[in-house]
Amino acid sequence: MSIEVDRLVVPLAGVKISSDALHKLSALFTLFMLVGLFAFGNAAFLSVGNGLTVLLQTSVIGLLGIGMTLVIVTGGIDLSVGSVLALSGTVAGLAVKAGMPVPLGMAMGIVVGALCGAVNGIVVTKMRITPFVATLGMMLIARGTALQITGAAPISQLGEAFGKLGNGSLFRVIGMGSNGLPKVIFPGIPYPAILLVVIAVAVGFMLRRRSIGRHIYATGSNEEAARLSGVAVDRTKLAAYVMSGALAGLAGIVLMSRLVTAQPNEGVMYELDAIAAAVIGGASLMGGVGTVSGTMIGAFIIGVLRNGLNMAGVSAFIQQIIIGFVVIMAVYVDQLRSRR
Repeated sequence: MSIEVDRLVVPLAGVKISSDALHKLSALFTLFMLVGLFAFGNAAFLSVGNGLTVLLQTSVIGLLGIGMTLVIVTGGIDLSVGSVLALSGTVAGLAVKAGMPVPLGMAMGIVVGALCGAVNGIVVTKMRITPFVATLGMMLIARGTALQITGAAPISQLGEAFGKLGNGSLFRVIGMGSNGLPKVIFPGIPYPAILLVVIAVAVGFMLRRRSIGRHIYATGSNEEAARLSGVAVDRTKLAAYVMSGALAGLAGIVLMSRLVTAQPNEGVMYELDAIAAAVIGGASLMGGVGTVSGTMIGAFIIGVLRNGLNMAGVSAFIQQIIIGFVVIMAVYVDQLRSRR
């Protein structure tokens, strides 16, 4: 047995496989097993329409999960992403409602998310407050602000342009039906799914090929050693929280665009889905371990699980219980891996 960059190398049939890769393969197997199970119980589960629904649902979880992965790899946690999602979406909705062009309004929402992340990072690095408490405070602040500025009422009538990002698609094919009316032959690839892929590739490249990515891993693996090696630990943590906040803001824009309504009550408990996606995908709550590809697998596991349970008629309360067990088991596996 050998240790290589904090990853356990496991010999398997003469081939050495890192524990990270083994964890990712097991998560991928779980995903395929869930798809097969739900498809066996309901043939409509594998329909194109339902597949696109899963893509849409997973896009929000995936964006939040990517940001959460960055923070978790540094050894922190961000409990505020659900509330930041709501605040960013409502700010964008209010801006568009006030007459601002849709792209600028959406950009403003993302900037608000990044600012929330910056506050989290400053509180953690300068005030030396633990990430759990710091982001818990931001969770309450962001949610309260979203409810206050909207009067706890949804912002509707935002226009067709506002819903383009969340409801539009690429390569949509429309033909003429037998009744002479337009008929959708292929609904196309949803813009949120394309956006998720672009963000995942960009962040994955950053983590593996750029210095900031190496600094993030070094900070989470051993903060003191990273500092002695010349890594600006506080700046690295701040960057991770800013990116997490910005991605939460982007997720809020996507979600509100899908609804074509800014809802200040959206995003409740989404932080747990984001944490679950990251941990199921192999991120360690101890820091220093995690990949974007693994988080994407975890996000699809959560998305498929929720979608399949909905189609099976399982109540939302039972779904919470099941997702809770999944989170506990994922963290338990992470603890076993850390001890080993």
